[in-house]
Amino acid sequence: MKRFLLIIFLSGLFVDVVRAQEDSTQWQLPAERRQSRITLIRNKVLGTNYWEEAFRGNWAGIFVGLNGLAKTDYSGYPENEQGFFDPDLARSYVIDINLIQLSKGLQRSRNTIGLVTGVGLELQSWYLDNRITVTKGLFRLQPVTLNHDDPQKSKFISSYLSIPFLAEFQIPMKHYGNRLYFSAGLIVHKRLTTHTKIKYTHLDKGYKLKSPDDYYLRNFRTSATFRIGYRWINLFASCDLQQLFITNKGPETFPYSAGFALVSF
Repeated sequence: MKRFLLIIFLSGLFVDVVRAQEDSTQWQLPAERRQSRITLIRNKVLGTNYWEEAFRGNWAGIFVGLNGLAKTDYSGYPENEQGFFDPDLARSYVIDINLIQLSKGLQRSRNTIGLVTGVGLELQSWYLDNRITVTKGLFRLQPVTLNHDDPQKSKFISSYLSIPFLAEFQIPMKHYGNRLYFSAGLIVHKRLTTHTKIKYTHLDKGYKLKSPDDYYLRNFRTSATFRIGYRWINLFASCDLQQLFITNKGPETFPYSAGFALVSF
């Protein structure tokens, strides 16, 4: 009996010694191997570690959309001149070429909230009635009736330098490459050029005429914008916070635009 108890005691002591030796060996692994093992376990559980990269916003790219006018008021014009600057929405467009983007994350251990700015170029084109163009009158914008044989096109075109100030929120969808994002903020525009363009036919010969001027447009304009996107789908909507023309120098109206990205950088 005593011999049997002695064997049990010695067997338990041997098992304890072996376990202690295994535990000691495990915790004496080099730091690199322990870190590698932790990273491997984390990746197996969470997938790609999408917190390691810096925050990157969604401004850069080529965007196209339609232009419209809201709350147009011609109260300062006689009845026979009403509606001369009512563009065709289906053929009035905006093109944004956003070439430079700067992003700043606002979180220490995440990359889903940040600020975005940059530089872009914007082209606005308003498609007017074929028989009407505009001129810079002595005191305000004035309509001009075209008397050509076959007027084919009348446009009002401006280009701007654009600088955005956006706040962006991102929601990771499965892994870093698929993110739903929302951004909102202001875009400040500096007018670069403005001109009218008419196209007509006279005696079976085609003509094009461009007339540059400022047409009482504001040199600076500010628009509020909202943008949303997921993978290759990127949409935007913007509305000016100021009237298109200087006060009392043209119809009182507020431009807006909406569209999508052709290419995202």
